[in-house]
Amino acid sequence: MAKRRRDYYQILGVSRDASEADIKRAFRELARRHHPDVNPDKADAGEVFREINEAYAVLSEPSARARYDRFGAAGDAAAGGVGFGAVVDAAQEMIGDVLRRRKAKQRGRDLRYTLEVTFEEAAFGTSKTISVPDQPLEGQTDPGGGRRRQFTVVVPPATKDGAVKRIAGEGEPGRGGAAPGDLNVIVRVAEHSVFRRDGFDVRSEQLVSFSQAALGAVVDVPTLDGKVKMRIPEGTQPGRAFRIRGKGVPHGPGKAAQRGDHLVKVMVAVPTELSSRQRELIEELARTMGETRPSTSKKGLLDRMRSLLDE
Repeated sequence: MAKRRRDYYQILGVSRDASEADIKRAFRELARRHHPDVNPDKADAGEVFREINEAYAVLSEPSARARYDRFGAAGDAAAGGVGFGAVVDAAQEMIGDVLRRRKAKQRGRDLRYTLEVTFEEAAFGTSKTISVPDQPLEGQTDPGGGRRRQFTVVVPPATKDGAVKRIAGEGEPGRGGAAPGDLNVIVRVAEHSVFRRDGFDVRSEQLVSFSQAALGAVVDVPTLDGKVKMRIPEGTQPGRAFRIRGKGVPHGPGKAAQRGDHLVKVMVAVPTELSSRQRELIEELARTMGETRPSTSKKGLLDRMRSLLDE
């Protein structure tokens, strides 16, 4: 029993009074969406694509469309002579050629590999050796017999999280003599407990005491190159940022490469506990600054210190 054809207008998603432009527009959209090359994993992609082309072949040819509108799928027999079946046959032959070429020759799929590096490695650049399973050749079922392939991946300075390093021709083998796919190495940069990237600059926070912020101090600040001395001037306000030039991320390889800066945001620590003497001194400070009499509660005094620092 012959397979019953679906309604061509329904296949293209157009009304029966659709214009030629509407039919062409619908066909182009559906053909792009359902082309077998776009849907390599769908078993019915070829059949869907064949239906779309068959429908367009009939509805885009005025005389074939007229016979179809009058007689439906039986138009060949009812109209006599050369029916729209000849148009369908031509379309089917063309689609068959497309599918045969696709089956005979197809580029191999790309493979993905995730490479994790540290914050410092991404900043200064590094070289990593990765190992991936060997890919079976066409017609083989054994995926390399457990063998693995090794590649050296160069991660240049200033590499960002999510960067892709492409190794051409090292993906899955192609079909029918087509080119193999590529191996795409996705670089993932681990978060740092202290630093964060801002372009070529590095940012961090430095905790100092109330007295250091008020009187000034020299503190050790961690950088990509180790600890460096940084002067905190007296009267430093919470949130103030200091710039250490040339201690950021390199713009390129080599010691002579230009580098970004390291930006340090000062955070002032307010003590949670005070001795009697410390409390006495801070109360004296408050009086000399013309403040109202401090609260007699420990919590009230510390809260006032925090408020003072936040002003």
